[in-house]
Amino acid sequence: MTKADLVEQVTAAMAKTSGPLISKKDCARVVDLFLDSIKQALREQRNIEVRGFGTFKIRHRKTRMARNPRTGEPVEVAARPVPVFKPSKELRTLVAEEGGASQASVPNPASPPSSPAPGTGPMGGHGFGG
Repeated sequence: MTKADLVEQVTAAMAKTSGPLISKKDCARVVDLFLDSIKQALREQRNIEVRGFGTFKIRHRKTRMARNPRTGEPVEVAARPVPVFKPSKELRTLVAEEGGASQASVPNPASPPSSPAPGTGPMGGHGFGG
């Protein structure tokens, strides 16, 4: 979902619940201001907690050694602050409930693999690959 999709969805939801109270342009401004507020707080090394959604935090990464993938030379990566998001318990539960339906088709690694029905293999039964 892009920011434009988010603005569209919020505008449509507001129109359904209480009529067209806000234009898309105004809604886009609100979304931009909300995101800018989060960025500013993180820039100031402050955490943002949105109850029922999650917490935006700053983690401080230590200095570490890495390697240049092109040359293989060791390179020191300096310590730095990194923004992270920790979802709330409610959000994790919601995602797990919603994701449960789509994961039902994922095979269980403990169960033996079953052979696909004829014509349902990786080529979709189009007569390719025999």
